[in-house]
Amino acid sequence: MIKDGECLDDLQNGLFIIQKKDGFKFGIDAVLLADFAKDARSRNTLDMCSGTGIVALLLSAKTDTRNICALEIQPDMAEMAQRSVLYNGLSDRVHIKAGDIREAENIYGRGAFDKITCNPPYMKCGDGLQSESGAKSVSRHELLCTLDDAVSAASRLLIPKGRFFLVHRPARLADIICAMRTYNIEPKRVRFVHPSYAKAPKLVLAEGIKDGGRELKILPPLYVYNSDGTYSEEINKIYGREGK
Repeated sequence: MIKDGECLDDLQNGLFIIQKKDGFKFGIDAVLLADFAKDARSRNTLDMCSGTGIVALLLSAKTDTRNICALEIQPDMAEMAQRSVLYNGLSDRVHIKAGDIREAENIYGRGAFDKITCNPPYMKCGDGLQSESGAKSVSRHELLCTLDDAVSAASRLLIPKGRFFLVHRPARLADIICAMRTYNIEPKRVRFVHPSYAKAPKLVLAEGIKDGGRELKILPPLYVYNSDGTYSEEINKIYGREGK
């Protein structure tokens, strides 16, 4: 089930994930996104831009949602994610598909989900170094999926009052809010993620509600490290490292 050039990583929650040894691997952003979205009750959840399937796997452990779908545009990544699902015995709950989120309405149908998560590429084409090739470049740069594509697709796929959860870069926050309102997803909660107390945020978590009323809450910041370089109490809790 594990191919040459791949490894099996322990998620420390009873689950395992297959990843490329030298390819794109999930980061803290995916872990924080799954945690940010976990408390919203759901019957049908979709994770867009799923990559290795990490958010779908984490949500299967953090929630009792019976139907968790994941959509990934790169067929080889989707196939690898499907093997992770099989390895963990989650085929009855987690369903991976290869496909373009711009065609997601044709795949799943309009209004098929009450919760959607998304960890899209952060960088616009032409921004930053784009010397990477293959999965890494597609995962990090808006080559096949833009922020606008993601929010537009989420709007079509959500039921009224359905919830959309996104992780992105703080520099794109204005774009996020504008895109949400353009596609009738009202921004409801925003939380900045800082490396430590003295540093500017590196990530932003945002939640919106389809056809929701206008009220935005800025949540307390999340700090990854304490001043002494150790992980913060909240990060240890998110990763399930309490008391270890």
